[in-house]
Amino acid sequence: MTANGARDDRAGELDARTDGEDGPTATKDGEGAPAEPDERARRLAAARGAKLILARPPMGLTLAERLSDLAAGAAGVADMEQLGDMYGDGVVADLEDEVARLLGKEDAVFFPTGTMAQQVALRCWAGRTGNATVALHPRSHPEVHEGGALSVVSGLRTVHPTDEPRSPTADEVRDFEEPFGTLMLELPLREAGYVLPTWEELTDVVAAARERDAVVHFDGARLWECTTHFGRPLTEIAALADSVYVSFYKSLEGIAGAALAGPRSLTEEARAWRHRYGGLMFQQFPTAVSALLGLKRVLPRLPEYVAHARVVADALRDGLASSKVPWSRVHPDPPHTHQFQVWLPYPPEVLNEATVAQSEETGTQLFWRWFPDGPPGLSVTEVTVNGPGLAWTAEDVREATEEFARRLP
Repeated sequence: MTANGARDDRAGELDARTDGEDGPTATKDGEGAPAEPDERARRLAAARGAKLILARPPMGLTLAERLSDLAAGAAGVADMEQLGDMYGDGVVADLEDEVARLLGKEDAVFFPTGTMAQQVALRCWAGRTGNATVALHPRSHPEVHEGGALSVVSGLRTVHPTDEPRSPTADEVRDFEEPFGTLMLELPLREAGYVLPTWEELTDVVAAARERDAVVHFDGARLWECTTHFGRPLTEIAALADSVYVSFYKSLEGIAGAALAGPRSLTEEARAWRHRYGGLMFQQFPTAVSALLGLKRVLPRLPEYVAHARVVADALRDGLASSKVPWSRVHPDPPHTHQFQVWLPYPPEVLNEATVAQSEETGTQLFWRWFPDGPPGLSVTEVTVNGPGLAWTAEDVREATEEFARRLP
């Protein structure tokens, strides 16, 4: 992958990268070696010790901290006198009802992973349309981060209306040369820089799919953070699609888990496939409670995060422009969500060392981790702004940026 997108060999790093995981660096086929333990431990220690940080990654919290927070908040989102869930009832069913309500869909079904949720959704639609071809972006999650599972596991075929670093246009969908049963749109398109179409572009591309008798599925792992850009509530956005997948950890800071929302006939079939895929788990109450906490605590704050991310991006751009770095880019500018990319013309190891050293020596952590992108010597990082980032002023960002740049050769 090249300009405006992330390379395939970064697939496991903080799908990881800014949402709170720090896993193996994977290839497109899902293979890869774990990050060096000493490097990872040093990075996490620096993040834990930072007094000023734009987003504090959940994997930097101890088990005691996470469990204490879960226990402290559980009574605010769940009936503590009810029995633990069993095979999807109880608090898991409560979570499903809440997701369906928030998205304005008839029903929702819980899945342990988003990969499983989308596999099931797309194969269900293939059976209903009689067409096993899925139109999607080549940088979308199933193509980059799922080890080819759509074809290997589900027997589906994928086609790409565009390979530009953006969502497809209505004309590209309408004029595509072969039939497809489902159009899948990732909102936002993470690998291209968390980019979104305009509301008019989105409604037009959905209409173009309908003209072709295709159903529309939203990969809405981060749909929660899209309302500011579209200027529409979640229900109106989700209403455009026949089905929507959402994640509970990527924006909402939960432990794990996902949901598939849509018509009840679809979710009932999805429950059967969830069982076949091994996703009907005996108990999921910690994950469900964590998701409900995210919906209560984080979801209402996401517009605030998006607004402040634009302040941070402006200050980053200005700080880099006034520093000694020969070239820099913030993308998209302004950010469409509370996450965006920054590119610099240095090898990732140079930038990673400067990042960790700044955090260790000053208590300020500006970036998280850098990766190679494009031609040799060009690197990209992803910036997330959430609760801790609201404490930063524009001047704080500019000063931290200038301090970071002074550490570069």
